Amino acid sequence: MGKRARGARTVDAARVDGKALKKQRKAEFAAREDVSQLPQKRNYRQRAHANPFSDHELAYPPSPKQMDWHVRELFPEAAGDGRTVDICDIGCGFGGLIVGLAPMFPNSLVLGLEIRAQVEEYVRQRLRALREQAKVAGGQEFDNAACLRANAMKFLPNFFGKHALTKAFFCFPDPHFKGRKHKARIVTPQLLAEYAYVIRPGGILYTITDVHDLHLWMKKHLDAHPLFHRLTSEEEAQDPCVALMTVETEEGKKVERNKGDKYVACYRRADDPEWEETALALGDGSDS
Repeated sequence: MGKRARGARTVDAARVDGKALKKQRKAEFAAREDVSQLPQKRNYRQRAHANPFSDHELAYPPSPKQMDWHVRELFPEAAGDGRTVDICDIGCGFGGLIVGLAPMFPNSLVLGLEIRAQVEEYVRQRLRALREQAKVAGGQEFDNAACLRANAMKFLPNFFGKHALTKAFFCFPDPHFKGRKHKARIVTPQLLAEYAYVIRPGGILYTITDVHDLHLWMKKHLDAHPLFHRLTSEEEAQDPCVALMTVETEEGKKVERNKGDKYVACYRRADDPEWEETALALGDGSDS
């Protein structure tokens, strides 16, 4: 009994020491002279998924009109040009997709949303290093990419107003296998209403997963939504973003190494119904 208790205390102490060491490494990395050095993932490891229903210490604006995208931590180079975020990777992980999207869409602001604190910090440091490397080479790549810690399931409309996004990505989301956990999946009828609100007509919602059951779940709910229409297989094959999200995300690379399957489903946001356009013309549907 006593030996087990001492062992438990030793394990707890080791965990505390490990967390302190990681915190120290991150502080040393942030204060380094060579900011162009890429961060190392081993210093930013965290659980694969987070509970979206837990209370997290998150900051979010009361409304999209009060969101300043041009602060130093996000897009300072875009200040004054009137641009706002129009491409979003929801649950961006270690940032592989936004790193690929930023040079592909240099005139867009590309944002990754990530709920896990250490992973979000890794992406911020990664983008900072890539920006410095680009400046040394005489370029401005990755000035249009940023990462923000946020819970998209709770606060997405706080950041994005009506028709704000042209593209939204959901890459390898938590499958939540147990039936009682399905309400925590990132694609549900309730959340699709919010996605339809923030994605503009003609915009694309992208999904990819290696879990066939989750693929069928997302496809079922998207097929049933009147404002999302599935792209044809030819359209998906010709979309460069589809090719990018299958190979650039960390999860995608892991699935590739393990020779697993990837299931893709992409949907175009349909035009608003005529009754909604009439309401907007009468002034009943403006953003608050």
